[in-house]
Amino acid sequence: MPPIISVANLSKTYGSGFKALDGINLEIQRGEIFALLGPNGAGKTTLINIVCGIANLSEGRVIVGGHDIDKEYRAARSMIGLVPQELHTDAFETVWATVSFSRGLFGKPKNPAHIEKVLKDLSLWDKKDAKIVTLSGGMKRRVMIAKALSHEPQILFLDEPTAGVDVELRKGMWEVVRRLQSSGVTIILTTHYIEEAEEMADRIGVINKGEIILVEDKASLMQKLGKKRLKLHLQHKIDTIPADLAVYNLELSDEGCELTYNYDTKGERTGITSLLSDLRGAGIRISDLDTVQSSLEDIFVSLVRAS
Repeated sequence: MPPIISVANLSKTYGSGFKALDGINLEIQRGEIFALLGPNGAGKTTLINIVCGIANLSEGRVIVGGHDIDKEYRAARSMIGLVPQELHTDAFETVWATVSFSRGLFGKPKNPAHIEKVLKDLSLWDKKDAKIVTLSGGMKRRVMIAKALSHEPQILFLDEPTAGVDVELRKGMWEVVRRLQSSGVTIILTTHYIEEAEEMADRIGVINKGEIILVEDKASLMQKLGKKRLKLHLQHKIDTIPADLAVYNLELSDEGCELTYNYDTKGERTGITSLLSDLRGAGIRISDLDTVQSSLEDIFVSLVRAS
């Protein structure tokens, strides 16, 4: 099955000469949740705006559902719902009116049943007659999602969708995302909450300095790049790590009562057996130990640093 979004050799250079995107190649598969991660200024929002037809590309090509975003703008754009970072709504309109109006912008006929379903799915039905200005920040963000879903798009872009949203509302919004995916909607999200990408995404893309530095299935990424951390709790505190143990690059913490050893899960040998032997030889006794798998955040930070 062809990808629902195909980005080829995409570059964006502003009039000032600043190159925001440089040779982006990316394919999004139909029905997946794709998380795009990157530090501030990496090019995430610029890429989304170009795919959504809000910004013009300088070079390259973007195909959405078989439609060229430049040559067949209306057909391509009608397939996309966008929830931007910034909240843009008419403060004195009601929830029902603003969501219904968004549907009309795409030339869709009135469909009160669909609007009702969207509002109920987003727990906004009891607020349908409320003016936007009276809503909390989290509720306003839900209205933005409702607006993006009003014309029944096949693709939904969520640009930092949970920024400023409390934990309870955030969990509720991710339940909505899961339901949307199960109904066949393709989800592309950017987020600063890396634990959410780790929980939600099927694939992860990392962008930095306008370049895609990695696109990987989440499980494969964790397996290939993940490391484990061995925590060694000492029977007696030590002031320094003996020089004979320098080869293990140990970290001393907890006021000299804990040693940390990082090892690669891909390696043929972890080095743990020899480490424990050398610790005994150095007169260091262990009271307990445990291992921790590195998180997606650890991997993300190491990738960005390396680029």
